[in-house]
Amino acid sequence: MKIIIYGANETGSIIATEFFEDHDIIVIDSDVSRLEKFNNLDLATIVGEASNINVLKEAGIKDADVFIACTCLDEANIVACLMAKQLSNAQTACFVSKKECRNSLSIVKESMQKDGALHIDYVIWPEKLLVGEIFRIVTVPDAINVEDFSSGRAKLLEYRIKQDSMLLDKCLKDIPFNDETLVVGIKRDEELFIPKGDDKFLLNDKAIFMGTAEGLDITASQFFVEEKKLKSIAIIGGGTVGFELAKSLEKTPIKTKLIEKDYKRCEFLSEQLKKTLILNSDGTNLELLNEERIGECDVTISVTDSDEKNLLCSLLVKQLGVKRVITRVGQMATASLFEHVGVDVAVSAKKAALNEIKNRIVDYKEGLLATVEMGLAEILEINIPSSFEDTLLMNLTLPKRAVVAIIQRGTRVIIPKGQTLIRGNDKLIIFTKTEDAESIRGYFNKLCS
Repeated sequence: MKIIIYGANETGSIIATEFFEDHDIIVIDSDVSRLEKFNNLDLATIVGEASNINVLKEAGIKDADVFIACTCLDEANIVACLMAKQLSNAQTACFVSKKECRNSLSIVKESMQKDGALHIDYVIWPEKLLVGEIFRIVTVPDAINVEDFSSGRAKLLEYRIKQDSMLLDKCLKDIPFNDETLVVGIKRDEELFIPKGDDKFLLNDKAIFMGTAEGLDITASQFFVEEKKLKSIAIIGGGTVGFELAKSLEKTPIKTKLIEKDYKRCEFLSEQLKKTLILNSDGTNLELLNEERIGECDVTISVTDSDEKNLLCSLLVKQLGVKRVITRVGQMATASLFEHVGVDVAVSAKKAALNEIKNRIVDYKEGLLATVEMGLAEILEINIPSSFEDTLLMNLTLPKRAVVAIIQRGTRVIIPKGQTLIRGNDKLIIFTKTEDAESIRGYFNKLCS
């Protein structure tokens, strides 16, 4: 696949580094010094602006499969994508940082599609993707990752095994999980594996569960949370992410406080947010944190635009007794470091955007529902044809380790066992390691042909 990236900033670098080994990458930027970082990678660079038709022709836009505009200027990205669409059939992805640009492009795209005119295929607002990820995590007590399937009737939840966990050092076969819950994966250090009954949960493991929404609620209440209901949240940072997150939380009964040091920004937040308590101060102000009893909050989320400040704020509130801390990181590589020093969940807007590009555009695969743990595992959806002969799950001879976690049969969601029959028109949701996904797909393609 030929991919042209406009923008050699950090976002462009992350995208290029992710895909250059398997795809033909060309990076365009007007700053020569920014392009120098790619000298050791097997890709091409062009100095110039992608809004220039000659630069696009030099990059071979006519033969491109994907064009991604991710500079820091929304307007430049929009113009470049429209130019690329005019000159080629490439899928276009436009990064935006302003809500008004995103909303305008959505309206324009809808009207253009009706008229058959050119449009931008994908509008990517990394901060909005991050807000959605944080919201899913905070609304499920103690979870560090949440994915919904089958219209919310089935879920994937991920939890960290802590020192006081009831599951610590216990074998899976000895734990009385309910019938609607499956342990599909464990991430230990940097390795992910699909466990067997004799495997134990160790300290700091990330345990990955799949099952019905009701079954996972029971599992959460039994093993991970003392009190399911979330009552209070503190947000540090009133930028785009903090504001959009607070706005989403206002639709819930959760009491929310937002700390922002810029007074003018606080005025804006006060006008827009009707249920959120706005505090004009610095998130590192220990006196304020104590006065506002931030340590008693169920969750604190630090989402300023500074990694250093987010880490400091997170460690401070952790010392004050906050049960759960979620922290935004700008550098994807620092996420593991943050979690090692005490942050419960480290999240990244760039990572959320990369996942969007990977799953929906560049490495899109039919039936790929989601990726887990930075791409180490995949959730696959397999449609069984109507002509398929009833087969016991236990009689499937999968070529690699995988878990058939969910069977959707019409409106029913079934968490299968070995004796469960797989029938025609069933939809299977399968958890497997990414390196084994193609083998699993191939097996079912052959089985169902």
